[in-house]
Amino acid sequence: MTATAVRPVRIIVAKVGLDGHDRGVKVVARALRDAGYEVIYTGLRQTPEMVVDAALQEDAQVIGLSIHSGAHMTLFPAVVKELKRRKAGDVVVFGGGIIPDDDIAALKKLGVERLFTPGTPLQEIVDWLRQRFPDAS
Repeated sequence: MTATAVRPVRIIVAKVGLDGHDRGVKVVARALRDAGYEVIYTGLRQTPEMVVDAALQEDAQVIGLSIHSGAHMTLFPAVVKELKRRKAGDVVVFGGGIIPDDDIAALKKLGVERLFTPGTPLQEIVDWLRQRFPDAS
């Protein structure tokens, strides 16, 4: 009897747009790595196309976006749209940053699966991923 290897969840963590504040996304990336996920941080000032390129090249199952600039209603949907255009709509997109409560439902409707606002405990993000990918290692 052979055991089937379970692939760890690979996550692209990215800052899209001109937002230069990346401390929070680095903290999230570290927490996810510490929880056992494979995390690739793409760095600052990524375009939606660059983020999707990274996800496809790295065969990532998840993209985590961070935006503090107020451009979340433009950039989050642009990443989702680019994933769909490239037939990668199965990649899960979640996000965080300064996102007004009134925009959260609209972003979810556009395809962002989960949003975390400032003050969210890191364990809440890890727990959500574990629930979302229960079979991953």
